[in-house]
Amino acid sequence: MDKVNVADKLSQFAEHWSPKIVGSVQGMDVKLVKLLGEFVWHQHDEQDEMFFVVKGRLLLKFRDRDVWLDEGEFLIIPRGVEHLPVAEQEVHVMLIEPQGTLNTGNVQNERTVSDLQRL
Repeated sequence: MDKVNVADKLSQFAEHWSPKIVGSVQGMDVKLVKLLGEFVWHQHDEQDEMFFVVKGRLLLKFRDRDVWLDEGEFLIIPRGVEHLPVAEQEVHVMLIEPQGTLNTGNVQNERTVSDLQRL
């Protein structure tokens, strides 16, 4: 049982769109990720996911609206809801989602990270 310093963990990597597992609780992974640019439209058919903005500002696009998240804000995206994360400048995000959740959901492409690193 060790405490986790989020800023320290974020300083350990530079790549974008590659989540790192920093903890697990009750079958859920706590992940940190740095985002920059536009991701890919996708959905998670079986998993809800939570985006918590640690640093920066994140745009989450949905087919019917856009939602901006500022530092300290979070949004839970229900399973089956298609979304597109966009970071105009680098943003640091904590994700909380069921273990085994692929970052690209129902889409398999060059941004899919299936073997997550644990920090």
